[in-house]
Amino acid sequence: MAKSLGCITHERSLKPYSPTVLTRKISTTTKKEGAEMGKLTYGAGIWAFGQFVDRYAGDGYGPTRTSQQMIEDAAKVPGLKHLDINVPFDIPERTAIEIKKMLDDNGLICRATTPHIYMREYVKGSFTNPDTKLRSQTKDRVREAIAAAEILGATYVKFWPGQDGFDFPLQANYLQIWDYTINGIRDLANENPKVQFAIEYKCKEPRVRMTLATAAKTLLAISEMKVDNVGIVMDFGHSLMAQETPAESLLLIHRHGKLVSAELNDNWRGWDDDLPVASVHLFETIEYMLALRSINWTDPVLLDQFPFREDPVRALTRSIEIITYLEEVCDRVDIAALNQAQNSQDALAAQAVIWDALMQEKRFTR
Repeated sequence: MAKSLGCITHERSLKPYSPTVLTRKISTTTKKEGAEMGKLTYGAGIWAFGQFVDRYAGDGYGPTRTSQQMIEDAAKVPGLKHLDINVPFDIPERTAIEIKKMLDDNGLICRATTPHIYMREYVKGSFTNPDTKLRSQTKDRVREAIAAAEILGATYVKFWPGQDGFDFPLQANYLQIWDYTINGIRDLANENPKVQFAIEYKCKEPRVRMTLATAAKTLLAISEMKVDNVGIVMDFGHSLMAQETPAESLLLIHRHGKLVSAELNDNWRGWDDDLPVASVHLFETIEYMLALRSINWTDPVLLDQFPFREDPVRALTRSIEIITYLEEVCDRVDIAALNQAQNSQDALAAQAVIWDALMQEKRFTR
């Protein structure tokens, strides 16, 4: 996730809220044989349809966008049904009831709410901020997202604490900011036991070193929290940035019963480019999709994209077209042959199985 001016944070009075959002039950059932499964459904972050800025084009790429405009554009993407909605909304007076009507009018569903806890006011962190008042304000902002989630019918509330971490050696007391993270999220989870929370980890940007940087660190943090209602949003591109193998991390998170949501996109591994699916990493995308099938994933796959220079409707449509084609490829994968190759760790045989599925003919020796 990066900053989108289509959903700018605004100050407002934040009040604690007692939620009744139902906790999502995270499945740990693993499908044992075969690649066939029901076709995927799709969602996206509402920010994909907003205005984007970087440190060079501070005036933004494209015009500013209202919630109404972003939701209407999302509805133009064939097959896109779910949105992750930022809280607060585009203007201070906007209410969750208004957003719900916009979604309903356009045939869309709120998948999650994501509180703005990474904007300018949190320049020194949200959960890890050295200022007690700002750490408290972070919790209030999350409570606002919880209240919106109930009205919007969201499945989970997402944490993306992008400003939590450090930029220089010696800048931070590492154990202190780790404790701030654990305690802050644990407090919210215990306060709201019926709400499913999910952490989207990322190794850098906007902080040079983010606290919840990898799948393993995030699983460790959740383990220390000792709560049942905090899981993980597994973003394919963030996993690439962290030098992980996305399919391996997905399966590890699922193994621990913490997979709440799966997001697909692509990048060049050095930065969170948020490109359309399989723009760069075709084989790793296929492997990720096969991993989703192996755990019988039936929830929406979210497209976390930032089409800075492309039309967002075209860019997200292309991702869904690519995933739809790759689902057909996965249907053709000889799972028995792939398992046999993997059991003997025969790399050339395993890749030949995928090439056969891609080309719809056997061109390579085993």
